[in-house]
Amino acid sequence: MLRWILGGRDAQGTVEKSAALFIGEEQPKNCFTEMQVLKGHFDIVRFLVQIDDLRFASAGDDGLVLIWNVETGDCLLELRCHTQQITAMTSYSFIRGRNAHAALITASSDRTLSLWDPDSGNRVQNISDLQSSVKCLLVLVRLDVWLSGGNELCVWNRDFELQCKTVHHSDAGISAMVELPKNFIAAAMDKEIVIFKLSLSGSDIVVMAMRHLADHQDTIHSLISINDGLFASGSHIGELIIWDSVDWTIQAYEHILWEEPAGDSQSEVKLKQIERSIQHMSSDGEYIVAAVGSGLYVFNVLMKSVVAYRKMAHDSNVLHTMLQEDGRLMSCSEDGSVRLWELQDLPLPAEPASSGFFGMFGTFGRSGKQTGPPAKKMPEIPGLRSLELIGDLIGHSGAVQEQCAVRRH
Repeated sequence: MLRWILGGRDAQGTVEKSAALFIGEEQPKNCFTEMQVLKGHFDIVRFLVQIDDLRFASAGDDGLVLIWNVETGDCLLELRCHTQQITAMTSYSFIRGRNAHAALITASSDRTLSLWDPDSGNRVQNISDLQSSVKCLLVLVRLDVWLSGGNELCVWNRDFELQCKTVHHSDAGISAMVELPKNFIAAAMDKEIVIFKLSLSGSDIVVMAMRHLADHQDTIHSLISINDGLFASGSHIGELIIWDSVDWTIQAYEHILWEEPAGDSQSEVKLKQIERSIQHMSSDGEYIVAAVGSGLYVFNVLMKSVVAYRKMAHDSNVLHTMLQEDGRLMSCSEDGSVRLWELQDLPLPAEPASSGFFGMFGTFGRSGKQTGPPAKKMPEIPGLRSLELIGDLIGHSGAVQEQCAVRRH
């Protein structure tokens, strides 16, 4: 069974909807219906994490962590301790003795880290002497450790004991991390990706910065793992780079560009800059879905090219995307909508898109930055497909920040 959990907030004002992608009430391919509205938070919900087949946790700007029953929608536990908004949350499972145990880790702007027992609701451990707030968490199951990233990268064991750390003096700090092969970690820090290595010496762990990848020209907003051999990063100015996970070379480069604004006003220029920012990416190993402004772009990893796109998929910025097992994808937006999409074959060869939709097709496999002028026309792309709206999930009146697929076995 697959259930979708969506996190957002009540609207602070009226959002004007566009009729450009109105699908109507008849949605035969949309299998999702609203089952229940879960109420408990009084501010923005930013994180949804599955604990096990029957439970998930939610957290956000109110500093609360709520644990819910997937089947009934009942709030099982309310975890209180953080005095400011939650900035990161993750769950992990481990074996102690012969029994499997689950745990929750939360980080907050109050510069604390907490370890929770989701069965009892007890706070098992708490760290309150951090130099900065933690922005991201990463569990390394194979090494039985977990990492916290902010202005410093810290390595912890399951008992919340600090193993080692490395300090950085960047105001931006570490915003995202992904695991790479052979005990390496990729961490996004402003415009750079820093490759760290975790070295084991007996029971000791040492973390070292091995390389700085400085190929982005603006702040990195998204960093994801594609498969065992590739990972991807997306920036504020629409740069999408696919990297080799072993030698950290560029395997694909795409610069998503928009048409020039009609006027020269500062507001239009600012809007253009915001719209081409890659806010979020997701991947199933074969495709990458990039949320770019209010649009969606689907990249085929093997073909190294865009296979489908929607410049205006929502009325406002797309905040989160997710690929389903059947090849469909979902997106949620600041406009309060959650939409279901399907890749469909084009009946006729696609007409060239207007200039500026994409920067340089065929730039995949580059070894450096984009230096030439953007292409004025998009060449024919074999395998280009359409991205069709097949479902509109109406229920939220404000921005939808997160979505989570809870799979039951």
